[in-house]
Amino acid sequence: MQALLGVLFHSLGGIASGSFYMPFNKVKSWAWESFWIVGGLFSWLIVPPIAAYLTVPGFATIISAGSSQILFFTFLMGLLWGIGGLSYGLGVRYLGMSLGNSIVLGFCAAFGAIIPSIYYTINPTIGKISFSDMLATSGGQIILLGVVVCLIGIALSGKAGMMKERELSEEDQKSSVPEFSLVKGLIIAILSGILSSFFNFGIEAGKPLAEAAVAAGFNPLYQNNVTFVVILWGGLTTNLIWTSLLSIKNKSYGDFVNTKSPIAKNIVFSAMAGTIWFLQFFFYGMGESKLGNGASSWILHMATIILTANLWGIYRNEWKGVATKTKWTITLGIFAILLSVVIVGLGNSL
Repeated sequence: MQALLGVLFHSLGGIASGSFYMPFNKVKSWAWESFWIVGGLFSWLIVPPIAAYLTVPGFATIISAGSSQILFFTFLMGLLWGIGGLSYGLGVRYLGMSLGNSIVLGFCAAFGAIIPSIYYTINPTIGKISFSDMLATSGGQIILLGVVVCLIGIALSGKAGMMKERELSEEDQKSSVPEFSLVKGLIIAILSGILSSFFNFGIEAGKPLAEAAVAAGFNPLYQNNVTFVVILWGGLTTNLIWTSLLSIKNKSYGDFVNTKSPIAKNIVFSAMAGTIWFLQFFFYGMGESKLGNGASSWILHMATIILTANLWGIYRNEWKGVATKTKWTITLGIFAILLSVVIVGLGNSL
């Protein structure tokens, strides 16, 4: 029953993450950096402490009592993850919902699935399965096989993107993805996928905060909401600096006072996107409390996002007009990524 609840929570989180960018498509006459930071303020600064207060009312006391080392390392992981989250938005911007999410999250799934075990290798006193343990056991080897299958799925998805670029005219590409750029998008997506996996590392670094919440008598189901507050401070820092620089460079800070644009509607849609985005980790934290922060939790979360995002990509006609071979290639890529979830889940059970 606990495992089923874990799968359900992770699936809800994946659906939220795979859908969050859709409200941004309703924003009109604003530069990317304008709506991204408004959504980010809700994702990283406003909603997380509200969620923490509602579920772990003593979260502020727990954070203030945490050691400076734990807080710094958790924040640092959030800072690095923030670069991945920032470039995630750019990856989707240049590649579209379907291809962008497949590549970004495929890399994120592969790296995030093995990062906790590497952390346990560095910190053997924790007493959990390390990367060396994974190499020495059949279950661990199956998990690593799943990661390899995931990377194959990423390669197939990237190949489908190149085929799409060759087949469609620039006008057709931009009809579904206005700023489509394969090379730029692939570089950004790979960087994003690797750095985005550091969120999983941040969860491990901040685990003492979550454990303190449980020790204080709060519901273990919501223990990770305390850790998320600190991780997301790091994400906010990275994104706030970058979007501010872009606003100054492009003089897009005028978007917030430009009466020719629907300011109120843009804020509402950006806030909606940011709130939906945070829900992914709200539900991930609940799922992690049931399944643990192992490879199966992370890769299940990522695969659900990939599946959801690709359904939105189909809805937005991002693969309309491409050859049947190209459609089969992206389908096989997605299938391989989803298959990797099954393999990792099997390995984790062993």
